[in-house]
Amino acid sequence: MSIAIDREKCIGCGKCRDVCPGTLIKIDAVKKAYIKYPKDCWGCTSCVKECPVYAIRFYLGADMGGLGSRLHIEKADGLLHWIIEKPDGNVSEIVTNPKESNKY
Repeated sequence: MSIAIDREKCIGCGKCRDVCPGTLIKIDAVKKAYIKYPKDCWGCTSCVKECPVYAIRFYLGADMGGLGSRLHIEKADGLLHWIIEKPDGNVSEIVTNPKESNKY
């Protein structure tokens, strides 16, 4: 499991670094985030959820049934929009309300 950080989109806010439980995300000299050891990523998606400019994508490999898809999360109106971009160009979206995630 791993993430990919788009350095062009990254604004260097450091939110991803601050929430990474494995302290794998660093900020370089030009204020851009990068993952130091991608193979050590736990796949928790904390950084993906915190990025305000959607610069981080989570790779959904074949072992997870994702077949190379990439996931990012957008926040709007208190909801999380989990956007899945498939290799064939199709896009799927799952909307969750984090306030109700532990309801059941």
